Amino acid sequence: MRDDEAPIIDSHLHLWRRDDPLTDRAWHAPPADASVGACLAELDRHGVIFAVVAAASIHGEYADYVRAALQAHRRLRATAVLAPTTDIYRMERMAAEGFVGVRLMRAFDAAPAPMGGDERMFLRRVAELGWHVHLIDRHDRIADGIAAVEAAGAPLVIDHMGVGDLAMPGGVDNDGFRAILAAVERGNTWVKISGAFRIDAHDAARAYAEEILRVAGTERVLWGSDWPFAAFEGSVDYARALADYRALVPDAAVRRRIDETALRFYFG
Repeated sequence: MRDDEAPIIDSHLHLWRRDDPLTDRAWHAPPADASVGACLAELDRHGVIFAVVAAASIHGEYADYVRAALQAHRRLRATAVLAPTTDIYRMERMAAEGFVGVRLMRAFDAAPAPMGGDERMFLRRVAELGWHVHLIDRHDRIADGIAAVEAAGAPLVIDHMGVGDLAMPGGVDNDGFRAILAAVERGNTWVKISGAFRIDAHDAARAYAEEILRVAGTERVLWGSDWPFAAFEGSVDYARALADYRALVPDAAVRRRIDETALRFYFG
């Protein structure tokens, strides 16, 4: 296996059109389309076969374009942002179309309410569908969200090493990061090594990746490019995302086992 061999699967990227409706709390307005055609061309250019479309927080529940992409291209899977009152029949239809999970965007709430009956029922339905939950929250309260997802029995996925562009005081010793690692050890949480370009210092990204791999091995680790690199358009490209990944996970055999984990998780 060559050290520069491409990943089989990209577990985190986005699709949108510039004129797709934005939520009132959208933190970014895309300067250009991230079309399915451009996405697949980028994957093909770099030898990546499969991909998972992460729901874009800026579009909230609007997922029409992603839904059409799933119907046209079986090499894709996707997550969605859904209200906790979403009925099970809609969720079942989405599962048949290729949706595999939901994103809980709690990081954008200054003081989110405790998860009530609707949220608990929703998470239970997610688990019963075989879907997973992407939890995006601040480090100082992520443990509560982890506990709620675990109580429902749904698999949990943490994006961008649990850091992304959120402040993480204390680095790998941060209580939120340690809560994520503890969830990984309990056996139903996966972490994406992705978004290194969103972390201020490359040494910090390396420290997070090394600690995740130490705890999770390759059985609970995924990789994603984060294409088209929202808020970093023009300064990051797919080749950079691949280079970051190879720098953080230099062993090609380890990267291939991460591929195998992602294929089982999303397409198994």
